[in-house]
Amino acid sequence: MSIEEFDALAEAEAAAALRACVDIDSWVAALLAGRPYGDADALRAAARGESRTWSAAEVDDALAGHPRIGERADRGQAGAAHSAREQAGLDPADADLAARLRAGNERYEERFGRIYLVRAKGRSGPELLRLLEERLSHDPATEQRVTHEQLAEIALLRLEDLLTAPAPDPATAPQEPR
Repeated sequence: MSIEEFDALAEAEAAAALRACVDIDSWVAALLAGRPYGDADALRAAARGESRTWSAAEVDDALAGHPRIGERADRGQAGAAHSAREQAGLDPADADLAARLRAGNERYEERFGRIYLVRAKGRSGPELLRLLEERLSHDPATEQRVTHEQLAEIALLRLEDLLTAPAPDPATAPQEPR
């Protein structure tokens, strides 16, 4: 959708669109409060700036909306469609890679107490596995910073997708029960 279409969305619709990028209340609220932007670059800059303010707790809470690498998101989650597209580089027929990702995810969760999050868009399965193995060597503070950076990358890429996607046709959009 264009920036003009985003600026014109009802607040609830704009919030839902932003929440699909990242489920962090402060980010969504700040970007809603900045409307109208009038320029897509202004929205991108605001989104980038707000992503730098996320607390460790906000990042950890937002991870609940992300599937493990190699797994599919629950269709009810705000970013499920994004996650499916982002993990398209994973070959579902590669059983060895899937097993290694599962084992790596388990080791990561045992070590850091949260899911392994990485920007998957544009990356192959072997690259995602290599990054996972590399990140297992991080100390907790470094890994918290890297996770924050990865979540911000994902959110900004999703925002970019939002701004380049055609606007939904209100005549075919699902209607909420009244």
